[in-house]
This record gives sequence, C-alpha cells and structure tokens, in this order.
Amino acid sequence: MEINLISDTVTKPSPSMLQAMISAEVGDDVFSEDPTVNALEEKAAKLFGMERAVFCPSGTMTNQIAIKVHTQALDEMVCHEYSHVYKYELGGYGFNSGIGLTLLPGKDGKITADQIEAIIKPPYEWEAITKLVVLENTANKAGGSYYTLEEIAPITKLCKDKNLRLHLDGARIFNALAETGETPQQVGKHFDSISICLSKGLGAPVGSLLIGSNDFIAQARRFRKVLGGGMRQAGFLAAAGIYALDHNVERLKEDHANARKIGAVLSTLDCVGDIRPIRTNIIIFDVKVPQTVDGFLKKLAEKGIKAVGMGGDSVRFVLHLDITQEMVEKTCEILKEI
Repeated sequence: MEINLISDTVTKPSPSMLQAMISAEVGDDVFSEDPTVNALEEKAAKLFGMERAVFCPSGTMTNQIAIKVHTQALDEMVCHEYSHVYKYELGGYGFNSGIGLTLLPGKDGKITADQIEAIIKPPYEWEAITKLVVLENTANKAGGSYYTLEEIAPITKLCKDKNLRLHLDGARIFNALAETGETPQQVGKHFDSISICLSKGLGAPVGSLLIGSNDFIAQARRFRKVLGGGMRQAGFLAAAGIYALDHNVERLKEDHANARKIGAVLSTLDCVGDIRPIRTNIIIFDVKVPQTVDGFLKKLAEKGIKAVGMGGDSVRFVLHLDITQEMVEKTCEILKEI
C-alpha cells in the first residue's frame, strides 16, 4: 500500500469524475465556444458573487495573470514572506510584470492592514508605486492556516482607501471555508480578483480559475493567451472541475480530521519537535537531532509513505481525498514504529 502525503495535488480522478470528463460536450475555448468550460466559468463566478471567470491550466498562471492585470512595470506588490507568489512561482512577478516586491512577516502566514499601510510608498519618482496586495488562503508554508473575514475586512478597507488592488491566492480557499463556515460569496465581496485551484483538495487532474469583474477577465484572457494558456477542447478538463465543485467540497472536513489524527501521533514521538498548529489538511513539523529530514523521509519511504521536506528541519504531510481511513491508521502505526 502506497500512502502519498506529498501534496493534495497527487490525487487521481475517481471513476465518476472520469465519466463526467469523457461525457463532456466540448468546443474551442479560445473562441469561447466550449460549452463545458463556459459552464464551469459561470458556475465559479456565481459561486463567489463575481461577474466572470477564466479557466487556466494552473494556479501559478492564474496568480501571474492577476498580477499582470492589476499592475504595470515599476509598480510594487505586497505579500507575506511565505507567499506562494513569492516562494514558488520562480519570481514571475518580476519576469512577467516587471514589478517590485515588499515582503512582510506575520504569524501563521498572515499580514495585517497596519503592516501594509506602514510600507505604502510615497509618490516619489525614485520609488515603486505600491499597487497590489496578495493574500494566500490557506497559507501553504504556514501549515494550512487561514484568514477569517474578520481579519480580511480591514485589509479590504485599506486597499479601497489607498487605491490598491487586492488579490486572493485562494488555491485552498475551500479548506479555509470548511473551517470558518463562511461562504464563497462573502469572500468574493472583499477582493478584486480570486484564484482557486481545482487540482488540489478538490481532486481534479488539472486546472485553476481566475475570478473577477467583466473588464478584469477580458484583459486576463488576453494575458492567458500570450502565456500559452489558451486551450482548445478544454471541456474535458472543465468537466472534472464542475464535478469537483459539486462533489468534493463538503468532504474536505474529513481531510482536516485525518490531519489532526496523524498530528496527535506525531506529538508523542521523541524524534519530532515543533508541530505547527494543524488547522486544515496540512501538517508541518520539525524532526529533532539525531534524526534528519532525509533520514526520516527514507524510513517513511521504506514503509510505503511518501512525504517531502519543507526546508531546514521541517517535513510536510498533506491529507487529501485519495487517503483512506485505512491509510490514516496505517500511517499512525508506522509513525509509532519509527
């Protein structure tokens, strides 16, 4: 039995999802003539109470398109120092958009309105123009922590007052909503644009959506094309996204419960040090000397468990819909043996 805890991106389409995919009606999405893509985009936009959406191959692309639409060269983006747009998108903000970056620290991967206001640049010709704020929900490198609407609201107000754009990297936004009980439409009211990923906890094989106003998405489609994201009969993939939104959102709470169960076992192990608070489906923890990350991962691999290091002494486990209760029990048994 292989137990793959590397990421929630490793999921495989279920038989029902595959059936939805092969039954999809398709057209040419570059001409906006794929009915299944159109249906997915309309569904996502309505879900978040926004005007329009565009389907893209990846979350990196949706984030990079959002940055490109919201800024111009010599502007500046503000985000947390752990943000995916900074750490895991190859410096795309500079490569694609020619903008600067200000990183902010913050507990649990989150930043505040006061922090943002303190670093807004004055309008000097030798300063970048502070233009865009990016929040990540949930925060991957912070162990799946999340913003509540109460925390987001002051940031939204500041951005409106200071004429800043606000983008949500919502790759795992449904994991956050599973814990807060808030609705997608409540979230949508706070942002100029939102990126959501269909191929993480929701189980689709490919795809992310960028959501915003009609004018924003019209421009986003142009940048999608120039970045090579204009797909043709993409309805086969979009059908998986529709299935994911219809069937795989409510069950995310199971992943969170499984993560807490494994975390409870980790807390009893002598070789494990600090465990980040487990709030959703991600577990990040440190191994203690004489144990090493490589040694720990090797021992897991020998027992059929796949995981990854997160830098330094840290290891990450991610729970997802392909991890059964039997696998959770087996993981707990193996950890007790290490």
